Amino acid sequence: MHTTQKKLQAFERLLTIVDNLRTQCPWDKKQTIASLRHLTIEEVYELSEAILQNNMSELKKELGDLALHLVLYARIASETQEFDIADVLNFICDKLIHRHPHIYGKVKAHSEEEVKENWEKIKLKEGNKSVLAGIPASVPALIKAYRMQEKAHGVGFDWEHAHEVWNKVQEELNEFQQCVDIQQGKATNLAKAEQEFGDLLFALVNYARFIGINPEDALEKTNQKFLRRFQFIEQAAKENNQAITDLTLEEMNFFWERAKKAEDLV
Repeated sequence: MHTTQKKLQAFERLLTIVDNLRTQCPWDKKQTIASLRHLTIEEVYELSEAILQNNMSELKKELGDLALHLVLYARIASETQEFDIADVLNFICDKLIHRHPHIYGKVKAHSEEEVKENWEKIKLKEGNKSVLAGIPASVPALIKAYRMQEKAHGVGFDWEHAHEVWNKVQEELNEFQQCVDIQQGKATNLAKAEQEFGDLLFALVNYARFIGINPEDALEKTNQKFLRRFQFIEQAAKENNQAITDLTLEEMNFFWERAKKAEDLV
């Protein structure tokens, strides 16, 4: 691993390159904070994918791409005298010191739970109007539910035992079932069924959090598993000179089971 001096040199190199690109490259010169937004979102998703795949080589690359974006945002802001990269870094340093009084102050915190509780209390003292403030409105609903539950837990609003949370899941499932005709496969009251389904998902997210599972990660891993198995079916059809639409449901299920067995052998 590199020394602190080497790390600083690498960061200085990136700053210099971004300065050069901003003054000399036609594409980089045209970029604005707004024009970079959707590209940054894409980079964060690519970073997330590398993490889920435990691909350290790709993780290194994606972190580099994200670092470029951070430096470029700061460079653009500096051109209008708003702030520069030093302001960005000093802000996060000051924030970390302030929110870790058990490290930089006299507050005692001997566990992760105590750290989280102190963190939420400090944020309220900083002027946050709600414990749930700070969760972006545009965050996907599954992540938002998880983060709201975490923050509520940080101030003591939570169940005491896992079985209580599971009982809540069962309760919400029963209420959802009352809004659905299982045999007919349709909702008897669509608006009510939607509400109860939302409650059921929220309860499931809560139980996952309670037992240490991140529901977003879990669902995405299942998405990737479905993708692999479905593409296995497509490839099997192609090898038989067929399109997937030519297969019967029984044939698709046959290849699906083969895909599952192939994964079990890995």
